[in-house]
Amino acid sequence: MSDLISPGKMIGIIGGGEIARMMALSAKKMGYRIGILDPEKDCPAAQVSDWQIIAQYNNQEALMDFAMKCDVVTYEYDNIDSDLIVKMKKTVSVPQGADLLSITQDRLLEKAYLEASNINLAPYATIVTIEDIKGALDGIGFPCVLKTISERHNGKDRYILQSEEDIPKAAYLLKMGTCVLEAWIPFERELSVMVARNQANDIVVFPISENIHRNTILHESIVPARINQYVEEEVERIARAVAEKLELVGTLGIEMFITSSGTLYVNELIPRPNHSGNYSNEACTLSQYDAHIRAICGLPLPKTELISPAVMVTVLTEHQEAANVQIQLKPNWNFYYYGKENPGESQKIGHFTVLTKDIEKTLAIIADTGIWK
Repeated sequence: MSDLISPGKMIGIIGGGEIARMMALSAKKMGYRIGILDPEKDCPAAQVSDWQIIAQYNNQEALMDFAMKCDVVTYEYDNIDSDLIVKMKKTVSVPQGADLLSITQDRLLEKAYLEASNINLAPYATIVTIEDIKGALDGIGFPCVLKTISERHNGKDRYILQSEEDIPKAAYLLKMGTCVLEAWIPFERELSVMVARNQANDIVVFPISENIHRNTILHESIVPARINQYVEEEVERIARAVAEKLELVGTLGIEMFITSSGTLYVNELIPRPNHSGNYSNEACTLSQYDAHIRAICGLPLPKTELISPAVMVTVLTEHQEAANVQIQLKPNWNFYYYGKENPGESQKIGHFTVLTKDIEKTLAIIADTGIWK
């Protein structure tokens, strides 16, 4: 059993964005105190927390200071060096651990873990040189996508190859280190599932979300996903297998593709709550954030049920004015604003969740607002 972190104790969150803000709100509801470490003063999470240390995520001294002030630490920022988490664990409990970070920060390691759990992936190959790309194409074919093994290079971590002519154009990625070449899956739908687990091995699998992206940004989540029962059962199996294999403590997102023939491919793991689970705040008896806080504090996890089908739609910077009008016009739409100061273009600044008995009608109403062209 994990150590129980009872209400009134201090939870530290590394990262201060909107996911951290919703973690903090959830923890506050349960009576916890919250500290934030983030380089941006008055960031979204700091606005709803007790205190903030303003420091870069790799500032070892600040992290140790942070650890000393907290009873348990979790992270929203999932690009932090896992070695720093190992060091923090000598001072404070970090139930998510460092292994989860190491694995999800390295696409090849992540794939190895998923394959060990008998989970279907797109065909892929490890790439170090241009020659490796040419050699791998026999088995992978076009179109395919070359990705750096570490996930985050400001969206410049991948290149889609349509033909031989694209091989030299993708070469810049190899300068960043080892890459992975993946077959392009002609998917029919993108799905994701949130799963939470605590150290007592209570596992909660949330309803499956069908996701629509625009310009790589999550636009809408539709819950329940429009899939058959067989696919639902397979997604649940995958979620449980991943949670157990990774010895997950907290909430984790699993992104998948499904093809027209019903084949599922796991695409990526997200080692924390994420946007495609935001519908759970209103649509479920337990939200992904409540599950995360309960898990890291050693509390039992109740099963979650879908109260109502729902559509979640993301509000970007350029939507704000029109979205504010909808708040006046749609009293039954649940809205969240993240409190971002001076957000850049096309940044997520909020979302709406609409509980509905008719998904198709709700999608049409959202489209008819003309905001999300």
